[in-house]
Amino acid sequence: MPRYLEERIAGRSWGVGRCHPGESHFSESVRAAGRTLILSVIAVALLVSRSTAVSPMMEVRRVLIINDIDIISSPGFAEVDQAVLTALQKSPYRIELNEESLDVALFPDRVSQDTFREQIVQKYSARKPDVIIAVGPASLKFIAELYDKFQGTPIIFCAIWGGIPDQLRHAMPFTGVLAQLHPEETLNVALQLLPSTKHVVVVGGVGKLDEGFEAIAKQSFHNYESQLEFQYLFDLTMPALLERLKHLPSDTIVYHTAISQDAAGERFIDSAQSIPMVASAANAPVFVMDDVDLRAGTVGGDLVNWADDGRIAGEMAAQVLNGEKPQDIPVVTSNHVYMFDWRALKRWGMNEKNLPPGSIVLHRQPSFWELYKQYVVAAIFLILLQSAAILGLLWQRARRRKTEAALIRSEEKFSKSFRQSPLAISIASTKDGCYIDVNETFEQQTGWCRDEVIGQSPSEINLWVDPHQRSLFIKQLLAEGNVRDVEVKIRRKDGQIRTTLGSAELIEVNGKPCALSVFADVTERKWAEEALASLSGRLIETQDEERKRIAREIHDDYSQRVAMLALDLEQLAEDVGDSSGETSQKFHELFDLVSELGADLHSLSHRLHSSTLESLGLLAGLEAFCKEFAEQQGMQVDFAHEDVRRSVPADAALCMFRITQEALRNIKKHSGANRAEVRLEQLGGRLHLSVSDCGRGFNSNKPPAERGIGIHSMEERLRLLGGKLEIQSRPMEGTRIDAWLPLKMASAA
Repeated sequence: MPRYLEERIAGRSWGVGRCHPGESHFSESVRAAGRTLILSVIAVALLVSRSTAVSPMMEVRRVLIINDIDIISSPGFAEVDQAVLTALQKSPYRIELNEESLDVALFPDRVSQDTFREQIVQKYSARKPDVIIAVGPASLKFIAELYDKFQGTPIIFCAIWGGIPDQLRHAMPFTGVLAQLHPEETLNVALQLLPSTKHVVVVGGVGKLDEGFEAIAKQSFHNYESQLEFQYLFDLTMPALLERLKHLPSDTIVYHTAISQDAAGERFIDSAQSIPMVASAANAPVFVMDDVDLRAGTVGGDLVNWADDGRIAGEMAAQVLNGEKPQDIPVVTSNHVYMFDWRALKRWGMNEKNLPPGSIVLHRQPSFWELYKQYVVAAIFLILLQSAAILGLLWQRARRRKTEAALIRSEEKFSKSFRQSPLAISIASTKDGCYIDVNETFEQQTGWCRDEVIGQSPSEINLWVDPHQRSLFIKQLLAEGNVRDVEVKIRRKDGQIRTTLGSAELIEVNGKPCALSVFADVTERKWAEEALASLSGRLIETQDEERKRIAREIHDDYSQRVAMLALDLEQLAEDVGDSSGETSQKFHELFDLVSELGADLHSLSHRLHSSTLESLGLLAGLEAFCKEFAEQQGMQVDFAHEDVRRSVPADAALCMFRITQEALRNIKKHSGANRAEVRLEQLGGRLHLSVSDCGRGFNSNKPPAERGIGIHSMEERLRLLGGKLEIQSRPMEGTRIDAWLPLKMASAA
């Protein structure tokens, strides 16, 4: 066996099987438990030695573990020890592990402690540890008092309650895990599970280890002493304690701290021996401090996990061995969790729903659902599948009946609507175009009786004025499935031509594709539109002629007369001379006013009718107007043109000129912009005029009825000449007006 393993076992055996003079020996059950724990520790040590044998060249690091109690005497310290050993295996070094125990449960007096201190100093003076792990408050205090012997050795502690010794704070580098017990939280949970509780019995022993846990419990329960009746049973023999626990009053709970020794001097392995005795004797639920004590019928509580403390301490020790400084590793608080025994909850009638969120419940017995869930789910699935199939068949049957009834009603409704519709409706085959059925309105609109057209095609009765249009109509119907609002001219039986608005839809009749056509007679409306268009054109033409007449009259008559008046005033001003300064000044002022009036009349005449447009053509007229408008309105107007021929028809030139006038006035009046762009270009046989600005814009998607008169005027001028107007505008993004005018239609107009 390797030397470091021999030393480890030798150090461990220091506290095994020994009794202080005057003390009683452990029972046979204790010895059996001790042998089992020793074998488990030796197995771990053999694993460590095997890993070192595989890598003989690894560096050696010495680790000394000092426990308050030998692990044989405390399952809690055994769990901490095992977790530390497991964590140390992650170190890249060959660990020479030594372990000592103060065994304060057996040797609490200072004399034995002093003797043991001398043995420890002598034993490790020649083999100084690289790191010391103190498990328990007594061990931490013990090693702190030896700071001069182990000066500079890093200290890792765990399972520490009651604080860190002052000697350690000033002498050695240290870090570790502070144990934080939660008796108060456990009491709160107990009161939540058993709200009728009136009495709390706190049990404990007289051992050195017991005193620390009892002090923590007393301090935690101090604030509840006005609400509940507390009994602290710490100084009784075990038989007397068990007898008291058998006769507790109702509405009582028991809180177990630690019993390593009773008043008669009998010693116990706390969680392994005292807990089962207390839990079996008490006629009330027993709550505990840590997860090791959750056994033998205890309920549980907010419990500390000692094994997790040991794991963290072992990982800290591995970090220190790897070169980190203990002071750079922060001290942490031990983990705790709400943990309960399901069997104890059921025994004492506690509702699991009242447990805190995230609680761990152990030993829960599987319910019928958990045991037979697969079979129940399979059976339910089969039943649901069969039920769904039956319901599906019933639903399909009901749906079919409902569909049949709806179809009958729909056919009746369609037949009634078909016959009485105010629109001409026909159904014809798409294969040969022969009529299958027509309604009464069709008979009235075409003059053909139903019996005369059934089996005949529109071409056979010469219904469509333009057969080519009918071919396009049928082609679009077959390609797209429908046709909407196509203007069709039909010939009545008596030869009268009528204008209709036709739509069609592909349908099936007895499984064959057919065309359902609907025609609305719009002849009168078409006449009204044409009359209105003619009237609008004549109004615009009359307006332009009147503008031209007024402009000429202003220019040829009023402007000349005002000019003559200005000359007379100027002559009078010269005749008066300097004889009267005030009179001469007055004549000059009148002369200036009359001159301005003449200029205004000239400008008005030009706005009403541009002589430049009439004499020099569209380009010169637009350029002159843009320049004049910019000077008068104080804004920049950029004019550009491209590929525009000089011989633009007069109507087209006047239309584009008026649109430019209206657009620039709207920009000045509504947009707030100080710059506008006017562009005229000829694209093939069309004129394109674009007027744009970067002003405040408007919503161009407004209905036509909400638009201004100016826009309507521009649209009407373009419509009369076969053109169109496009407006692009958004709020705060400017406006652009595009006018398109075909020159051929303008010439024809």
